Parts: sequence; C-alpha cells; structure tokens
Amino acid sequence: MEVVKAIASHGSSHENVALKADDKSYGYNHLVSSAWNISLLLSSYDQKAVDGTTENKSLNGARIGVVAKPSAEFVAGVLAIWLSGGVAVPLALSYPEAELLHVMTDSDISMILSTEDHSELMQKIAAQTAAQFSLIPDVPSNDVNDGDDPALILYTSGTTGKPKGVVHTHNSILAQVKTLATAWEYTSSDCFLHCLPLHHILIKCYNSSAGWVCHSSFYKFYGLIQGYEAMDPDLQAASASAGSQLRLMMCGSSALPLPVMQQWEAITGHRLLERYGMTEFVMAISNPLKGIRKGGTVGKPFPGVQVKILAENDGSEGVGELCIKSPSLFKEYWKRPEVTKDSFIEGGFFKTGDAVKVDEDGYYVILGRTNADIMKVGGYKLSALEIEAILLEHPAISECCVLGLPDKTYGEAVTALVVPNAGIKKIREKDLQPAITLDELCSWAKQKLAPYKIPTRLFLWDSLPRNAMGKVNKKELKKTLAAEEQ
Repeated sequence: MEVVKAIASHGSSHENVALKADDKSYGYNHLVSSAWNISLLLSSYDQKAVDGTTENKSLNGARIGVVAKPSAEFVAGVLAIWLSGGVAVPLALSYPEAELLHVMTDSDISMILSTEDHSELMQKIAAQTAAQFSLIPDVPSNDVNDGDDPALILYTSGTTGKPKGVVHTHNSILAQVKTLATAWEYTSSDCFLHCLPLHHILIKCYNSSAGWVCHSSFYKFYGLIQGYEAMDPDLQAASASAGSQLRLMMCGSSALPLPVMQQWEAITGHRLLERYGMTEFVMAISNPLKGIRKGGTVGKPFPGVQVKILAENDGSEGVGELCIKSPSLFKEYWKRPEVTKDSFIEGGFFKTGDAVKVDEDGYYVILGRTNADIMKVGGYKLSALEIEAILLEHPAISECCVLGLPDKTYGEAVTALVVPNAGIKKIREKDLQPAITLDELCSWAKQKLAPYKIPTRLFLWDSLPRNAMGKVNKKELKKTLAAEEQ
C-alpha cells in the first residue's frame, strides 16, 4: 500500500508522466485511477485468502497472477492487486505451458488477470488449475495493508534449482525504491530503457522527460556490440552518438566481463555501472554513480546495507560466502519455511550462496555461485567467473562458460564451453580446422592464467543455453555433460 501511496503522491499534476508505452504517455493519476476502478470490479469475485477462506470484499492476501506485455495495463493491474490487499505474481510471457502451471500451483494463484492478447492461453491455464480468469484486474476499495504484509511474489531464475517464490513486503519494496533513488540520483525527469524481463523486477516509480537510464544484463550489451560491429560506418557513428546521450547505463544479472565493459566504453563513452543484487533483496552493492567504477567488481554496499563474509574452513584468506542484511530483504520463500530458516544466519543476515572477496580499495569481487561457479581442482578452489573473464579476451572466443566436470585424478577438471567468433570460425573452416583447439587455447592462456586454472577440456558450441536474464544454468549443464561422458 505504501508504494501505491507514493505513486499517488505524484499524480497531482497532469504533466507528471509515469511511463510511456506504445507511443503513449500515462500519468500517475491515470494509473492510480485505473487501478481503483479495477479494484471495484475485482470485489465481485471470491478469492482464496492466506488462511484458505474466501471473501468478496478484500483479497486478504490472495495470490493473483498478472499476464501482460510491458505496458500501463501491467502496472495498473499490479497496483490494483496491492490496493485490494492481494499479492501480485507476475507470470513470464516466455514461460512454456508446463512452467506456467508450476508457478500457478506452487503459489496457489486463485485468479489470473490478463490482457486480451494472452487470454486464449491463460484461460486454458486457469481452467487446468481451477483459477478464475478476468481481462480486468480486481482490487477492493478501502483496504489498507500493513507495511510488512506480502505485496509481491517474484520467482527466482532457477539457475541453481527449481524456481522459488520470493515474498516481498510493501516495506521492502519501498526501501529498495528509496535506496536506488538516492544512490543513482533518480528523478522525475528520468526515463528507463529497461531491457530486463518485467516478471523479474520490482516496479520503479519514476517518470520520463529528459534523462534516459539504461538497465540491462551484460549479455544484452554484448549483443548490442555484435550488432554495432556489423553496421556501416555512418550507422555506427549515429548509434554511438545516441548511446552517449544517456545519463546512466547499468549492468547486472550476471558478471560483466572486462572486455565487454571496455568495448562498450570505447563505443559510447559510458563506463557501465555494475551492481550486485538478487531476487531476495533486489540491490545491495553497487559501483558509484560518481567516482571510480572498477572493472571486475560490483562496488561497495549501499548505505543501510550490512555485509558479512562467512570464512571458508579450508583457510582461503579473505574468501567466503557473502551474507546480506538490508531493509529491502524479502520476508520468506513462499511455502518453504525450512528453506527460509536455513537461508539466514544469526543477526538476520541472508546467505546469498555467492563466494566473494574484497579488494584493496574495499570493492567487492563476486567469484561465483558456491554450488556452480566454484571448482575444486587438485586442492585448489577456483572461480569459473575469473577464468571466463580471461578467456573472453581471446579473439577467437565470442562467448564462454567455464565449469568443473568430474575428474578421477583432480576431483574436477576445468572445462570451457566456447562459442567461437563467427568470422574466425568461417576462415578456419575453409582449411577444415576448428575455430580454436585446446592446444591453442592452452598455449595462449599460459601467459594469463596459473597452470592449474587453464582449461583441460574444450567444447565448441553454436550457442550457450541462457534464460530470460541471460544466465546459464551451470548445474544442469554439469549434470548433462557428466552423464554424456560416462
């Protein structure tokens, strides 16, 4: 409810634009008014509450699915659910039917709100899960939520296991909005060019006018660089000039390789601001808006964010699991009380599952997921992300993924999955040669990596399997490749 109030406070003037979509502008007053009207319609439906009861005057914690492309309808639908005391569950447009059914049943969604362009599929999904369906979101009128009440369930990307429902409260959402507004100096004159899926982010309460802000993953920036390199000189100049006009460019979701950062800065003049966040607390650590943005790091904790590093038992100095305590921290994992309990340590710190270290300037370096990116090779604990960043400097490599596969001698073998540079691949194919061989890679890497970090296995692939956030599910890849080698 606090977020709705904050949005409503901007609606006193018709000149206050909340968002632009499909060449149309929508004011704060328009969004709040639409949400209020939707709430009156929703009050005619019975919704399943948290305790299993039903009532037709308040959603009382009922989970409501929202399906819409990035639009004013999506935002109005979520606001309407919050006004009614419900919990919004955005459903990804890219999900296949089986994944949609999993999210529906796992979060016990009692109603789906969908725009007309997705109504056919969502009515089918609703019928299979005994959920109600409406083209118009439902929100009761005079319902007020406590700040600690659930407001939003965001599902994790599922790169390290089955997606989990992360329950955020009105207070945690508002805390995040205030933190980012201060740290990155968001104002009502900013306009977001948001390249990440809306089902995986929290709504940002800012409108557009002058300053453009771009927020994306490194994989999206990498794709833009590829497109830029294929342009003719005139189009390159125009594109670089357009990019230079943005006020701020941020990168996250997965580690930003230094070569990508350097290429992007050479093209646009912008040094990407890399930050660190998770679905469970959204953002907690960031390179500065004003100051030194260090490549290969995610910066320092935001004000109000507390950080602990759980030291490793193997004596690895300065390396350990990152733990976060923040006002924006989530409430719980949906219907997983034991998992929630095991995810916290004394003092209310959340265990992120990411291994980190701190450099000489106090900047945090993400070494990778403890269960996917940290390899144990002959007594050494190696960061796959560190090795990936080096391999991406090789001119024959466009993309790469490093992981550890079972090895009888060393425990795990450093394995590189590589997508070759298209131009080099084409030239080498004329001589019936692969784009790069393991011997060539090892010879080149000797100048840049310690001997035990050099890949001993190499796979050349046409592409890497990535999810909507640009992440590779290494746990599943390891299982698949290990099974194939048996």
